[in-house]
Amino acid sequence: MASSFYSNAQHVDFDSVLSMDDHEMVSMFEALMASGLRGFLGCPAVVYEDALVDFFENSSVRNGVIISTVGGQLVEISEELFAESFELSVDGLGDMSEMTKDAIFDARSIVSLSGEPISLSGRKNQMKMPFRLLCDIVAKAISVKAGSFNAITVEKFSLMTAVVCGVKMNWAKVLFSILKKMVTPGSKQAKGFAIQISQLLATFPTLELGESSEFPASKILTKKTVHRFVSVINRDGAERGHWG
Repeated sequence: MASSFYSNAQHVDFDSVLSMDDHEMVSMFEALMASGLRGFLGCPAVVYEDALVDFFENSSVRNGVIISTVGGQLVEISEELFAESFELSVDGLGDMSEMTKDAIFDARSIVSLSGEPISLSGRKNQMKMPFRLLCDIVAKAISVKAGSFNAITVEKFSLMTAVVCGVKMNWAKVLFSILKKMVTPGSKQAKGFAIQISQLLATFPTLELGESSEFPASKILTKKTVHRFVSVINRDGAERGHWG
């Protein structure tokens, strides 16, 4: 089932969330936009489930290009095509391990609920509400990692730091390298990017994509679902690993 490719996914309706009356939440989404991720996180939320299953079953990486067949038709996705499709920046850091310690230190204080720098081995309830949500977005829509969404990891926090501190990123390289791991046999990288791959496949005129389906509304961040996220946390007084 293609739905397994987005069981923990998240997408952003920027027009909706930017109209919220929560200044701190809006600022976080503005930072996401400023980082150059709007085209990737906010593209049309349409999924071609049959084509996705085909794509993942038949894909491999050759000479840095993703090769697959969908409905018997050859598909080649290069980093350049990927960058153009989502208007991703190609300048800046191309690997999260290159993030400077100074930027990470600054971000640890900026996101902190208490004002004290947060622990990178802690949980995201150390963070102010908008950054808890950013942590979810980073985990589910960008790094697409399975496991606990409440735990902070160095990789997740480096991605957050890029957004929070406005670090210039080569998002094309960062995100395409994650996609390459998704299609590499034996990789521990969870499969995701369902909406983005669907959009890429739709650019190939000869492909038969089958029926399209709308991405589940509960997994799209809108004014309504963000309010729900906040109210669940406030009601429980503690983080929940999964919502929606």
